[in-house]
Amino acid sequence: MRSIIILAAAATLSACGLDAASSAATAAALKKQELEQGKKTMNQAQQKIGQSMDQLQQSQQSREDAAK
Repeated sequence: MRSIIILAAAATLSACGLDAASSAATAAALKKQELEQGKKTMNQAQQKIGQSMDQLQQSQQSREDAAK
């Protein structure tokens, strides 16, 4: 009887460990996904900034050419 209780307790505790490991893996996967999305958003923002800077330079060059 005692060994059945010990086995049941061990099975319950190991199930808790698996659940915690599964939750940690899921959380890690979500964090990785968030990080990748953040990098993608940052790259898009940098591209837009670069395009805006190019347009500004072209506009400034046009004004300088018109002033000559």
